[in-house]
Amino acid sequence: MTLQEAILVRHSVRQYMDKPVEAEKIAQLQALIDKSNGEAGLHMQLITNEPKAFSGGLAKYGKFSGVGNYIAMIAPKGKDVELGYYGEQVVLLAQTLGLNTCWVGLTFSKQPDKYEIREGEVLNSVIALGYGATQGKQHPQKKTIEDVCEDKRVESQKSKVESHYPSWFIKGVEAALLAPTAINQQKFLFELHDNNRVKAKARLVLLNNYASTDLGIVKCHFEIAAGKENFEWV
Repeated sequence: MTLQEAILVRHSVRQYMDKPVEAEKIAQLQALIDKSNGEAGLHMQLITNEPKAFSGGLAKYGKFSGVGNYIAMIAPKGKDVELGYYGEQVVLLAQTLGLNTCWVGLTFSKQPDKYEIREGEVLNSVIALGYGATQGKQHPQKKTIEDVCEDKRVESQKSKVESHYPSWFIKGVEAALLAPTAINQQKFLFELHDNNRVKAKARLVLLNNYASTDLGIVKCHFEIAAGKENFEWV
């Protein structure tokens, strides 16, 4: 399974089977986490065989069950976008390995003795991980491409003709619309500028402390589907 295929089939899963994740798959996930931490200055940590985080009332309220593995999304303050971007890469790798995942912001119990939070760092969220009891299902699509795009190319504005986005840009946005975001709000915007430059922005929304993390997640999806060779980030 490719990463683009993983984007299409990945759905958030909250119920998991009592089935251990094989050591070789744990090793592949850990290798990517280590690489990402080194590249971006993050402190993501893979926690296995630890059911306490998802055994309390918060997890039951969130309809979680059977979660024994998760990734603690820890990083210095101000690195929420990077956590989203690199964390979603781990999510998609897990999908290619036949595993299921779910980003979790609030409905879990913190277990500070199970991971390390250094001075200046914060626990942003966790990602539940394992073999899902189901494969989950796609949320109804709330937004269209037109809802989350703006054409900022100078020539397009001068000609005053209907914008025609290149195919790579459309593919990127379609993949971004499949990305998990907090309560499925999809509060993001992609701007296409001259010379194939793209700017991704988080839209203002009340009561969403995860807008920056969401932005990193959708940037990950966009980049994979659009192809790094076709554009550059602004």
